[in-house]
Amino acid sequence: MRKPMILAVVSALVVNSCGGTTQSQPASSGTAGDISYKAYGDYAQYGSTPDVAGPCSYASIDKKDYSGRTLKIITHAVPVMGEPTVLHAKQFQDLTGAKVEVVNVPFGDLFQKIMTPLQSGQDAYDIFFNGSLWIGDLNPYEAPVPDAYLSVPAMQDVTQNYKDVATWNGKMIQYPVDGDRFYLKYRTDLFDNEEIKAKYKTDTGKDLRVPETWDEYNEIAKYFNDWDWDNDGAKNFGSAEVTKRDDLMFSAFIGRAAPYAKNPNVKGGFYFDLETMKPLINNPGFVKGLELFVDAQKAFPPGGSSFGLGDEILSFGGGQTALSYSWDDAFIQAMEKTSRIRNKVAAAPLPGATQVWNRNTNQWDTFATPNRAPYITWGWGVAVSNLSKNQDIAFDYLCFFSNEANHTLDLQIGRFGVNPFRTSDFDPKFWEEKLGWETNTAETYTKTLSGMDGAPNRVFDLRVPGVNEFMTSMATGVASAMAGEKTPQQALDDVATEWAAIVDRIGVDKVREAYRNVVALEDAQ
Repeated sequence: MRKPMILAVVSALVVNSCGGTTQSQPASSGTAGDISYKAYGDYAQYGSTPDVAGPCSYASIDKKDYSGRTLKIITHAVPVMGEPTVLHAKQFQDLTGAKVEVVNVPFGDLFQKIMTPLQSGQDAYDIFFNGSLWIGDLNPYEAPVPDAYLSVPAMQDVTQNYKDVATWNGKMIQYPVDGDRFYLKYRTDLFDNEEIKAKYKTDTGKDLRVPETWDEYNEIAKYFNDWDWDNDGAKNFGSAEVTKRDDLMFSAFIGRAAPYAKNPNVKGGFYFDLETMKPLINNPGFVKGLELFVDAQKAFPPGGSSFGLGDEILSFGGGQTALSYSWDDAFIQAMEKTSRIRNKVAAAPLPGATQVWNRNTNQWDTFATPNRAPYITWGWGVAVSNLSKNQDIAFDYLCFFSNEANHTLDLQIGRFGVNPFRTSDFDPKFWEEKLGWETNTAETYTKTLSGMDGAPNRVFDLRVPGVNEFMTSMATGVASAMAGEKTPQQALDDVATEWAAIVDRIGVDKVREAYRNVVALEDAQ
């Protein structure tokens, strides 16, 4: 039932960003049944979309009456995932009469803010949004998604990748709301430019093509570094990458190292040998990836050796570099309506490797076709606390959050951090018709992303207890090599030593049991 209430939000910024006035019902574009966000903030530019009949539609949720009950949610700061959390909380509150309290927390504090009350048995939050790789630590506190929600059409549309990411020991314990992966982005006005291609051929003796291997990526990036190849009066550069130690640099390294270290003919562990739990992080495949990461600095923009994710987004998305790779953000930035490189970018799978380390034979295997290792990394997860006394409301909220109407609009708002994770998201017509993308851009984007779902030899994050410690150790070691303080081999030898100590402290059996879930995903074909 609709009952106007006041949303409690612990952040003035959230109130300002999502509108200060709570409406008594979802705004309509004038067509019955259409959903628009404009009454809840400055979202009018995204238009409206029809409410889709189903258990969690606006019409269905409007029939619920949760008056006198309070739902507590902890989520990331605005805007990434924090903003849609607040927006849908306001809508859900208006429809059901529940009081919804949202706490927005900066990323650096989010894990501990979630974990501390859970570890002490406090029922502080009914719902917690989190990094999906934290599932190794959070799974003891997450309530399984009830069967009723597993059968709703929107859930059935979720791809297997992201059902897997939300699953632990055979049970879905996180509610899919996002899909993240690494892929290559490149400038089509460069790679499809006949004059540029002729010049590249003359200068290098090679045809210019989208890089198939990381060696080729570095070679092309260095060629296009430090000159004005798009004739806008400013110098361009080769590659924008996430290189700041404390800002997700470890993910960039994993993406580069994966095709050298993830041999499709070797099972039983990418980060560790599952049987012995010996760290593999310093084997020749990972070392090769780090050597190329170090070498890539020759093609970075000024300051590029300390780029955080935001810098990478603005560098490639703003037209500064020829190449980049990471999550969707830089691509979506480039495709904003005001971008000078709108429809001048395309997507492709991450580069691969023709030499791949085989840890069973202790030698390099040669691949005529480059080995690919699609990297399914991060993604926002969200779960209902198993301590919550409001699990019925909590699961209704999450189902409403991701219903078809909300999802259609959320995908169009880049800063929301809601990226494709449903089969229907990979229809290029959606991106062409809703966002005005040109056909080539839409098709390369959807083909690249959807192709990763069924791909063999995938790599996932290290989803085990203590994951933050492992990743901090990796980032510190990689940073020391990037700065020239250690050789790549020395740096990763030190990381391997630290990883072994972390495993011993947490408990070999405990880490192995969690890691078994990761290996099952990575070994699946």
